[in-house]
Amino acid sequence: MPSSLNLAGVFHDALTEHITIIRRLQSHQDEFERAAVLISEALSRGNKILWCGNGGSAADSQHLAAELVGRFRRRRSGLASIALTTDTSVLTAVANDFGYEEIFQRQVDALCQPGDVVVGISTSGNSKNVCVALQKAHQIGGRTVAMTGKSGGRLAAIADVCIRVPSTDPARIQEAHILYGHMLCEWIELATCINQALVMAGGAD
Repeated sequence: MPSSLNLAGVFHDALTEHITIIRRLQSHQDEFERAAVLISEALSRGNKILWCGNGGSAADSQHLAAELVGRFRRRRSGLASIALTTDTSVLTAVANDFGYEEIFQRQVDALCQPGDVVVGISTSGNSKNVCVALQKAHQIGGRTVAMTGKSGGRLAAIADVCIRVPSTDPARIQEAHILYGHMLCEWIELATCINQALVMAGGAD
């Protein structure tokens, strides 16, 4: 085994890098809150959230869509949230007939309505199938949020709001993306519960 490999440092180095990046997220609170408000307001109007991404970002899309349809921490009504990464028949049919770059755009074309929000997750910010999906959403009258790495990539110029992670390491970016995602779920759920309580209080009068 090469002496340059420091297996003992894997745990310490990863933890140190992770903590450093997470602390830097404090300077990105404004863009996070803009995204949270955009999504919360869309749901309060009866619109839906569509999530897309590749690989680990596909898994994050499914995870976060499930948190909204089910629940994050509190009992509440289900929220309209769909991961565009889960229907293997649609994904393979579109990839086969139109090309892999179209797998999310085609679904946005079919499912997105004006006022819906499409969230694109990409560590580089340059995943073409995510970029064209957000562009299609704008053509339809939807709003868009991107979750990316440090540069924002092409998505930074496409999305209405781009939540960036101040890192170029895909692993560290993905770790921060799920934290951002959980914070979004927390915000959205609290906003939903407050709105539902206000509606019930108004109905009681």
